[in-house]
Amino acid sequence: MNVTNAILITYPTEESINEALSLSEAAGYKIEKIVKQKHITKSKYGIGKGKAQEVNDMLKELKINVIIFDEVLKPSQQYNLASLCKKDVIDRERIILEIFERRASNSESRIQIKLAQLRYEMIRIREKVRLAKMGEQPGFFGLGKYDADVYMLDVKSRMSILKKKLEKEEKRRNLYRIQRNKIG
Repeated sequence: MNVTNAILITYPTEESINEALSLSEAAGYKIEKIVKQKHITKSKYGIGKGKAQEVNDMLKELKINVIIFDEVLKPSQQYNLASLCKKDVIDRERIILEIFERRASNSESRIQIKLAQLRYEMIRIREKVRLAKMGEQPGFFGLGKYDADVYMLDVKSRMSILKKKLEKEEKRRNLYRIQRNKIG
């Protein structure tokens, strides 16, 4: 099992800390440092600017691969914190999806989880496209495509393929159910 070192940002209550540690451990992360913040998801970074800088400084001292945030972040907050710290930021929703992915036992559940992950990613891609379009336009006189646009089209096509696979799995499961009912 591959373990990744992480910093955990969570609420200062004992229950929140224990739950966040359990989720992180279940997803395969080793928490090196816990940063407690009373109000998370309130600012540009999800935490105050000073606390975000403190986290960035910790990253330089410790060998950390990711930042785990014990709350569902807005895509812009996730993007801002990741840009500041130059590390992947994983929020609560993504941690839960990773746990489900690790524990999926059959093909139908794996397809459903992959579909949920792509939906989660789609929201973040849209935000990256929006942020990219705020700056300079790609190509000549704004013509052309952003890498994020191309990636978004790829995600949409993968989602449609997964939906078709899921429909096949559901039909197969229904056929098995009908056969079992016939047998008794």
